[in-house]
Amino acid sequence: MTSAHILALSENPSTQDSLRELLATKPCHSELFGRAEDALRRLSRAPVPDLVLFELNGDDSDMVSLQHVFQLQPDAKVVVVSIPDNTRKIVEAIRLGARDYLTTPIGSAELERVIRRHMNGAAVEEGPALFSESIEDIGDGRYFVAASPYMQKVRAQLAVLAAVDAPVLILGESGTGKEIAARLIRKLSSRANHRFIKINCAALPGELLESELFGYERGAFTGALKTKPGKFEICEKGTILLDEVAEMPAHLQAKLLHVLQDRQFFRLGGENTIDVDVRILAATNVNVVEAIAGRRFREDLYYRLSAFTVFLPPLRERREEIPTLLRHFMARMAAQYSRPPLAFSKSLLEVCRSYSWPGNLRELENFVKRYLVMGDEAIAMAELTRDSSTPLGFVVGLPTETTRIKLELPADRGDLHSRNLKSLVQNLKDEAEIQAITQALQETRWNRKRAARLLNISYRGLLYKIRRYDIRRPSRTEAAPLEQGHSSGNNGK
Repeated sequence: MTSAHILALSENPSTQDSLRELLATKPCHSELFGRAEDALRRLSRAPVPDLVLFELNGDDSDMVSLQHVFQLQPDAKVVVVSIPDNTRKIVEAIRLGARDYLTTPIGSAELERVIRRHMNGAAVEEGPALFSESIEDIGDGRYFVAASPYMQKVRAQLAVLAAVDAPVLILGESGTGKEIAARLIRKLSSRANHRFIKINCAALPGELLESELFGYERGAFTGALKTKPGKFEICEKGTILLDEVAEMPAHLQAKLLHVLQDRQFFRLGGENTIDVDVRILAATNVNVVEAIAGRRFREDLYYRLSAFTVFLPPLRERREEIPTLLRHFMARMAAQYSRPPLAFSKSLLEVCRSYSWPGNLRELENFVKRYLVMGDEAIAMAELTRDSSTPLGFVVGLPTETTRIKLELPADRGDLHSRNLKSLVQNLKDEAEIQAITQALQETRWNRKRAARLLNISYRGLLYKIRRYDIRRPSRTEAAPLEQGHSSGNNGK
């Protein structure tokens, strides 16, 4: 087993002494330099170190030296070392390519954690094989997965931003994990033990969104029978995620800007200002530049929110994570539904890697759920190799006593070879969706919002499916047999 090779650069004598003592206790080969010129000269020749510990000093020369490190070794695994309140420089270093950071004084456990996190190719002598930590539990059944170099950089950036009590704007396509990133920031921050509230700014009409965020006084409008606090008050000392913030109406954008600037707001119908201590995180999947140009998003609000910005790439740009994500989702869902997990063959993995995943992580998770339900690899592969203009079906959950999905295959299984498999799969999915949606609507007495929650899909997604399949509420005479049959089904439990 080979020893990990670590190069350390520090111009601070006290940090040099600390690194020298700490690295001496680790089963690795280390080189310590006190001048950037010497370290850069060493990096210009082989062998290339497995890890570079780079201390940030008090002037701008450290950023120039760090750029030279990446010019010499573009794939170098760099961990920056800095004083705790040097946040902006740490963020800048991570944007340049640093994988992680340590704050001084460096503890032995923290150094051990960083070495083990980033030593993929090398191993510590006489220790267990090192593997990059890729799956992190952030609570409430959610996980942050970083199984690619880029996402490991994102993880490090989120850890830095967690320590800065300032707004963060998270950008990325729908389904890339923006809420997960926000929750990780909150978990790693000083506000971790306080509330986290997510508000979807695109899901509520402007008037309702305003009352949700800021609350209202008694008599502020018809039906306001008592004073109601808004989410900013309820989330005092906590963290609020404004999802789809670019979809917020213009007048609310102005009010949000006031909260960011002055940390104060008025309730609807109120005359007294209310002080607020809340960290605001924002996310959007729209092109912000186009939204500003089209006057849909205030430029001054954008600059207030984007002092720190995180971009989450689509899944098609980090395909190396797909096997890890498939196994992760399969393990979670198999445990959730008490089913044995299914394996992914090399052929299926290859198809998954080749597929573009326009719905990103959400689509991948739904695909795994369907595969677990059907248990048929051929159908799963056909689903991913279908005509790309046909979207994957929505996940409607596993068959239960309350949501039955009946998938009828031909009596003669040999027909599968003579019929178009793609067409067969699509018809099965359509029938399953129609049946599940109709059942959910019946159970919720055609309350579409409750039905969407029951089906674990968005309200807009449900409306789209209802229109697509032309699902209509039956008349009373038509509904009676359905309700009767449903009741007898429950009695037969």
